[in-house]
Amino acid sequence: MKRIILLFAIISLAISAKAQMGVGGGGSTITGRISGVVIDSISKKPLDYATVSIFRSGGKVPLNGVLTDSKGSFKLDNVKAGKWKIVVSFIGYPNKTIDPVTTTLSKPDMNIGEVVVAPSSKTLNEVKVTGQKALIENHIDKIVFNAEKDITSTGGNASDVLQKVPLVAVDINGNVSVRGDQNVRVLINGKPSGAMSASVSDVLKTIPADQIKSVEVITSPSAKYDAEGSAGIINIITKQKNVSGISGSISGGVGTRQNNGNANINYNQNRFSLSANAGGNFTWPQKSITTFNQVFNAGNANDHTLNSTSESTIKRYGAIGSVTAGYDVNNYNSFSSTIRLNQGGFNIEGNSAAKLAGFADATRNLSYTGTTTNHNKFGGFDWNLDYTHKFKKEGEELTISGQWSHSIVNTDYLNFYTAVNPNQKGSNDGRNNEYTGQVDYTLPATKFLKIEAGGKTIVRKLNSNYQVYGLNGGSFVLDNNNSNIYDYDQNVVAGYSVLTFTLPKSYSILAGARYENTDIKGNPETVLTGLTGFSQNYGTFIPSLTLQKMINSTNTIKLSYSKRIQRPSLLLLNPFINRANPQSQSVGNPTLAPEVSQTVEFNYNTFIGTSIINASVYYKQTNGLIEGILTPLSEVLDGTLITGTRSTNQNIGQNHSVGGSIFGSVNPVKWLTLRGSINAYTYNPKVYSQYASFFSQTGVYWQYTGFASASVDFGKGFIAEGFGFTNSARRTIQGTSPSFGIYVIGVKKQFWDKKASLGFNTVTPFSENKYFNQDITSAGFSQHSSTAFPFRSFGISFSYNFGKLNFSAEKKKGINNDDIKQGDQNGGAPGGAPSGGR
Repeated sequence: MKRIILLFAIISLAISAKAQMGVGGGGSTITGRISGVVIDSISKKPLDYATVSIFRSGGKVPLNGVLTDSKGSFKLDNVKAGKWKIVVSFIGYPNKTIDPVTTTLSKPDMNIGEVVVAPSSKTLNEVKVTGQKALIENHIDKIVFNAEKDITSTGGNASDVLQKVPLVAVDINGNVSVRGDQNVRVLINGKPSGAMSASVSDVLKTIPADQIKSVEVITSPSAKYDAEGSAGIINIITKQKNVSGISGSISGGVGTRQNNGNANINYNQNRFSLSANAGGNFTWPQKSITTFNQVFNAGNANDHTLNSTSESTIKRYGAIGSVTAGYDVNNYNSFSSTIRLNQGGFNIEGNSAAKLAGFADATRNLSYTGTTTNHNKFGGFDWNLDYTHKFKKEGEELTISGQWSHSIVNTDYLNFYTAVNPNQKGSNDGRNNEYTGQVDYTLPATKFLKIEAGGKTIVRKLNSNYQVYGLNGGSFVLDNNNSNIYDYDQNVVAGYSVLTFTLPKSYSILAGARYENTDIKGNPETVLTGLTGFSQNYGTFIPSLTLQKMINSTNTIKLSYSKRIQRPSLLLLNPFINRANPQSQSVGNPTLAPEVSQTVEFNYNTFIGTSIINASVYYKQTNGLIEGILTPLSEVLDGTLITGTRSTNQNIGQNHSVGGSIFGSVNPVKWLTLRGSINAYTYNPKVYSQYASFFSQTGVYWQYTGFASASVDFGKGFIAEGFGFTNSARRTIQGTSPSFGIYVIGVKKQFWDKKASLGFNTVTPFSENKYFNQDITSAGFSQHSSTAFPFRSFGISFSYNFGKLNFSAEKKKGINNDDIKQGDQNGGAPGGAPSGGR
């Protein structure tokens, strides 16, 4: 009840700050149209594809725009009565300005007739240089990677795209990190997706790269964003466009590793817009080979070694689609709604051979084989409804949004061993429902001050139904002691305020504060397992501060401070012991506290001609650092003495990290573009005393990620690009996880006035497999594993675009849940073998 009252108070304050909920604050709702024809002054012929922009009279910021049709005609709809400036631009022509163009309530429509423009060769050269959107853009609050400009991404999936984004790293299993931290929130079009509740890494592999327009990386989010995700936010923008008339595209690819297809269609007429997108992919079967060695040296009769070799074959598939509809009632009120559907999964078939040796009791030394089958599927939908009210004051806006996300994750597995028990099969059915309500209000109080405030509530309800069956008398029967049904509720209520100050001498300040209250409850529905419920309730104050100075038009420096938290969720909290693999078990920790991190960053950004350089240094302190701890295990299951390890997440201490990053894009010659990025940072944990015995990594360790690429424009529509990246091994207090790196080469031919293209890509063509090594050492045991996974691939891709687009600004609206780490909303951990590959 307190959270409801708090949210109501926030909404009331936002509305009462400017009580203008009438249409346009009492203004007229009548809108009109400005039309005309663009003519070449020399040929006297109409110009198609010319850009016509509308500004306020004397203004510098375009409010909307369209492209001329094949007859040079244009129509700007939904124009309020007033004085306007019309600007016509076209490659090779100087801009033509008509100011003012006046419309009135009695005469809302205005035909300005012929607009004659004259060509200029000088302007043509200038436009060619500056009109090209860069692959990487640097904004005040984020870095943008324009994926649609990258030809080596074509035919891949979202994981392949993220590998090329500055500051972002993707490991062998598709886990995403920013500056080495996997506590990152991944959004689609500024909104969370229920599909991510199953596994971010698996869902990313179902999204075709051809569906992605750009990727935004926010490393120091302001208090306006949810506090969850210590590494920041990754926002994937898909190719849903505001268009005039009907347009769309189809694309796809066929290769030796994976195949995909994507299609979208867009319609926009006057105040109504509709867009639909559908895509999917599947991989050919991919076989990986893993060798594993484990040594237990506790100094007793249970000392032994385990050596095994296993093969697993994985097949992936996925489909994703969305429909978005929007309607602008008038210039002040608009509605939009989106429903996004997703479905995906992967199947694993595996076999293994293992040998136990070294026991003092010779009867326990044995060799055995095993087989594993694992079927995983996930899916669901996200449905949101947004209302935006714009006041008569320029920039003043109120947005009310709601979203319902529903997702499922289902796992069925069978593990069978020839000489050890327990042989087991099981199923895990997870359900997740998430309900979000959000209000945001923006008020430009003066030319020097902008005020933003808002409130939000998120209600999450998850259920995990884990049924385990043991082999008894030649048939499988339900094992009540190892089965589990668990409910998990998480409620978050938040309020924020952000002030933006624009000061003299090109200084600006962004200061914000946010408060979030978190309430968590876990409740077992079954009692035979001996599990008990748990609850947590805590509040978190999150300040943010950014100071920026524009030295000149091409050089900017910025100093920022941000605080973030990382909430543990059901997968990490559920105290149920997962014995799907009896020799490698896992269990949740209901006493786990959230991580809290604070980051200070200094950033410098410069544009030198067509070149871009961005550099930063930062310090990050994380309290309550969460890491998975492996401990030796010895227990009797179904009459068999099992030795192995059990993994539990713990708050192991603090980490003090310093780091730096630099990336840039340069054009040494007109036809060549070089890009590169490197991010290096330290791992320096200060471990709590109770975990000192697990701490095998001492000292300060440097870790890094980096990439480099080169693209060549041969002219006549031929483009070639090469790309490569590398990630160093990641450390924990017990060891290291695998390093990772690949390179890609691609060529593309554009034709039909760049409406269509045909391309070829190859990944690591001279090496069939990549090898991934992991080492863990702790009190009483050590282990080493090495996995060979096939990465070499060849493929062709195609795309075709149709229709004409305008560049109307995207509306600021919608839900933005930035508050759960990837994979944290699982409706229980999937049973059986891990995916073990991409």
